[in-house]
Amino acid sequence: MAAPDTITMTMRELDRLKVIQAVVDGGLMVRKAAERLELSRRQLERMVARYRIEGASGLISKRNGRRSNNQLPEGVASHALGLIRDRYADFGPTLACEKLRECHGVMVSKETLRRLMTEAGLWVPRRQRLAKVYQPRARRACLGELIQIDGSDHRWFEERNPSCTLLVYIDDATSRIMHLHFTATESTFSYFEATRSYLEQYGKPVAFYSDKATIFRSAQYATTGGKGVTHFGRAMYELNIESICANSSQAKGRVERANLTLQDRLVKELRLRGINTMEAANAFVPHFIADFNARFAKPPKSDFNAHRPLRKDEDLDKILTWRQSRCVTHSLTVQYDRVIYILEDTDEARKLINRYIEVYEYPDGRIELRANGIAFAYRRYDKLSEINQGTIVEHKRLDHVLHVAKLMQAQRDDRRPSYAPSRTNRGAEPRQTKSKKGTKRPLQFTADDLNAAIMHKTV
Repeated sequence: MAAPDTITMTMRELDRLKVIQAVVDGGLMVRKAAERLELSRRQLERMVARYRIEGASGLISKRNGRRSNNQLPEGVASHALGLIRDRYADFGPTLACEKLRECHGVMVSKETLRRLMTEAGLWVPRRQRLAKVYQPRARRACLGELIQIDGSDHRWFEERNPSCTLLVYIDDATSRIMHLHFTATESTFSYFEATRSYLEQYGKPVAFYSDKATIFRSAQYATTGGKGVTHFGRAMYELNIESICANSSQAKGRVERANLTLQDRLVKELRLRGINTMEAANAFVPHFIADFNARFAKPPKSDFNAHRPLRKDEDLDKILTWRQSRCVTHSLTVQYDRVIYILEDTDEARKLINRYIEVYEYPDGRIELRANGIAFAYRRYDKLSEINQGTIVEHKRLDHVLHVAKLMQAQRDDRRPSYAPSRTNRGAEPRQTKSKKGTKRPLQFTADDLNAAIMHKTV
């Protein structure tokens, strides 16, 4: 006796069979059956008619066993995988898809290629990758061996004042806050000011541990080859202090976690004491540091203090400066920061023609032109164009830069003449914008102020 034909059905088709059988037996109305299967009534009636004629096989999809319309042509998948193994083994699916299309004319969607590469073991989906493990690093043994430094831009005075930056110095061995300094923005001169206070109070540590901001690490090559040195790095080298940059935020986790704690505790302390300015906050931080360290500081493994005293020949006024080399022209002029300086015509100054001298810029804005340890007399000649476009600004300082730019734009708009002469009356005098009192509004910010606020000696 021949075996009956076997019918293979999916669970969805099996559910349809039960419902349609109930309709055929009269136990279920067509309208209710259509609602249950989420089909239209006409579609259900067609399926019932097909079931009466063909039986259960009439409910099986007619596409079973047929080739998919979206299936890749024969051999395309193996050809694509072969090219990837040979040339693009370390490429991701998106880039590999682009190169297959551009260089080989192989048209495969990136998601199909992602599936093929995953099945072939050429790509590991992000969800299946092992999470990166950051193993804890043991603390240093003694105080002053490694000082972690970072700037935290935050609304330290909440809505009472604009946001500003807090420079934080944390000892790695003890988690002690060594120094806190409020400043408008994270810049080279701000770190010079904070570091000077630190050195005068504790002495020189073995190393400062920072992030890879342009204040600490130059991203450009020096003209002589090799990596350039930042002004902060040069100052630390002259003080014989090692400057180390962390490769990730987790590497300097003590100062990062301290920032989070300060953004909670210090903000509330400033609010309770009614402190709304950076000057008042800087006067308060010694008291806060003493209380904080009494609560959270850890004892060091060694009682040895690694701080070294400043030598007598280490002049912080000269070391903590912004220095750049400039060439002296035949007319004894030096150009720096869009300003031309003229050296006094002396025999010593003439010897410097076509030679480079050092321009020292101090935090208070003073300029010195020095060569061979001698400061040369000069006079300021002329100011070049105030236009400065394409300035590089780090994301930490973007809020401050935009705030200053808005002030500058508002004042420039106020001082523009409200009357622009047309072609027919070019000789007419423009009318000056005046305040309510009838006097011309003074300009509080200059282009130099804006450029200094934007650059602030960070690039």
